[in-house]
Amino acid sequence: MAVDPRVMVLGLDVGRLGGVFRTTTGLVERFGSERVVDMPLAEASILGASLGLAIAGMVPVAEIQFLGFAAQAFHQIGPQLGRYRYRSRGRYHAQVTIRAPFGGGVKTPEFHPDAVEAQFVQAPGVKIVCPSTPADARGMLLEAIRDPDPVLFLEHKKTYRLIKGDVPDEPYEVPIGKADVGE
Repeated sequence: MAVDPRVMVLGLDVGRLGGVFRTTTGLVERFGSERVVDMPLAEASILGASLGLAIAGMVPVAEIQFLGFAAQAFHQIGPQLGRYRYRSRGRYHAQVTIRAPFGGGVKTPEFHPDAVEAQFVQAPGVKIVCPSTPADARGMLLEAIRDPDPVLFLEHKKTYRLIKGDVPDEPYEVPIGKADVGE
């Protein structure tokens, strides 16, 4: 956000409360409420607004509190965001990053533990990434934000507290589309 004034964050409680896992804490104080926008509890509206902002030249990073709630916005992700470049014959890109925690095993209620990521694999034009280390998370998020097409950035809830690792201070990117299969 400091490098590109077009980048903005929007979602439920991303400003005032710092996001569901406090990943956006301090951003509204640093960048203002014009670039860190608290939205109503309406996932389709968050992503529909993100598409409009992207078409207008902004670079939205939308937070859906839990991936299970993205079902309320599937019609915005696949048929709208994913196909917009094609539908506009390449005139417009839908440069939107959608961040969404997902996954079970952390004793959460109803829709919070849903792992419905496979449903989004069938959405043409949407890239899906899921970091496995803190370093991957930072590098993939930077790559996702810079990608001209929509990226669904999935964050397994266990990685917030259980996975530890070093993260370089300098900016770097982890390429999307190239899996790290270990050694």
